[in-house]
Amino acid sequence: MDDVMRAVRCVDGRATVAEVPVPVGEGVRIKTASAGVCGSDLHMMELGFLGPFTVGHEFAGWLDDGRPVAVEPIRGCGACGLCRAGHYNRCPATVGEVAGVSRDGGMADEVLMWPEAVVPLPAGVDARDACLVEPLAIAVHGFAMVGLRGDLRVAVIGGGTIGQTALAVAALAGCEVGLVARHDAQKEAGARLGAVPMTEEPYDVVVEAAGTTSALADAARVCRPGGTILVLGTYWEGMELPGMDLSMKEITVVPSSMYGRSGAGRDFDLAAAALARLPDLPDAIITHRFPLDACADAFATAADRSSGAIKVVLEP
Repeated sequence: MDDVMRAVRCVDGRATVAEVPVPVGEGVRIKTASAGVCGSDLHMMELGFLGPFTVGHEFAGWLDDGRPVAVEPIRGCGACGLCRAGHYNRCPATVGEVAGVSRDGGMADEVLMWPEAVVPLPAGVDARDACLVEPLAIAVHGFAMVGLRGDLRVAVIGGGTIGQTALAVAALAGCEVGLVARHDAQKEAGARLGAVPMTEEPYDVVVEAAGTTSALADAARVCRPGGTILVLGTYWEGMELPGMDLSMKEITVVPSSMYGRSGAGRDFDLAAAALARLPDLPDAIITHRFPLDACADAFATAADRSSGAIKVVLEP
């Protein structure tokens, strides 16, 4: 039927394909090409945070005229000082405007989004890979906060999608990048993206991308005195700081959340441009692709790192 479509919803704590009405009303219609399963999706589903909305905040697709686009899934009120300064990720109104969390997201045949969410893709970037623009934007935003330069030595703790995109962005900037990863697939992907073996020499910037107390302690251990820890991991159960290393080394800890806009433009636009310059990234980290109807298998695979999964993608 033309008035219904498929969409992934959280039903009884599980990812389930449901038939829902085709979206109508104001907005830009996007036919979904790819939607990534994020670790946050897994946690929110497990914790019961997801409401009656279509899941998926990492997604890309095609406009009605066929143009490929990525989608920035958040927006603020647009009027407060934070939004006017480009920090709409910090705006309290953003909580109610996150596609895939507090409104319908991209794990569906199509979705309506506000016009500002549309991010044109550079030539050569396939919409089927462009769900990676969202995690790339997280890395771009975080590194903008710490002032990434090519002469810095960077270590990344955590080999999941965020760790791999951080590695790729730092390597693209010309940095020497070491990676601490738990699983063989993560180590192999990191090597493809330019990671070099970790050394005993402390690092200028350490990216904590695992969201665990032990990872944060490892980050403080390998960070140089006066260095910086960039926290890209999400701490769902609170954070325990490695106080002695932080204090004795006078380490600066920089927490980072999502993405925004700076003098150079939107983090999302910069991330889309970075993806065009990282042709090996999709093959390195998109380890599994599933049709939309197999969403339960996709979520189960994403939750099982021993399966070799890094980024699991749904393709309607």
